[in-house]
Amino acid sequence: MSKKLLATGLAVLTLGSAPMALSHLVKDEAMQSYRQSYFTLIAMNFGPMTAMVKGDMPWDDAKMLALAEDFAAVASVDVARAFGPGSDKGTTRAKPEIWENTEDFLEKYAALQTASKGLLAAAQSGDRAAIGGAIKETGGACKACHDEYKAKDYLY
Repeated sequence: MSKKLLATGLAVLTLGSAPMALSHLVKDEAMQSYRQSYFTLIAMNFGPMTAMVKGDMPWDDAKMLALAEDFAAVASVDVARAFGPGSDKGTTRAKPEIWENTEDFLEKYAALQTASKGLLAAAQSGDRAAIGGAIKETGGACKACHDEYKAKDYLY
């Protein structure tokens, strides 16, 4: 297959899938959609790393590093801007306490961002013990926020 034909095929597939990529965005709840998409990306990168550390899936140094890089990249995005005034309503698991204790929420979020950098450094080192410790620290940062600010079910 020629490179030109392959490039054309990829372009068609990319353009054809664009509506699907935007399909999660709920027009009337844009900030809620933003947050849900963000945290889905966080979970989809953190979950396999945790599974590798626990031995629930085979260890793969290259995959661990790629997941840690993606996790750190996503964590570097400022999701706090998606918690603006009025975004506490609608389809959300974000508890009202986020808007009542914004400073504490932002501190917990900053701890996640810091932990993600430590996780990336550990993955870059290839040291499994360091990676395990960084997974534990990062998971603790996630849990600290979830315990205070995430409802188990959607709030309406």
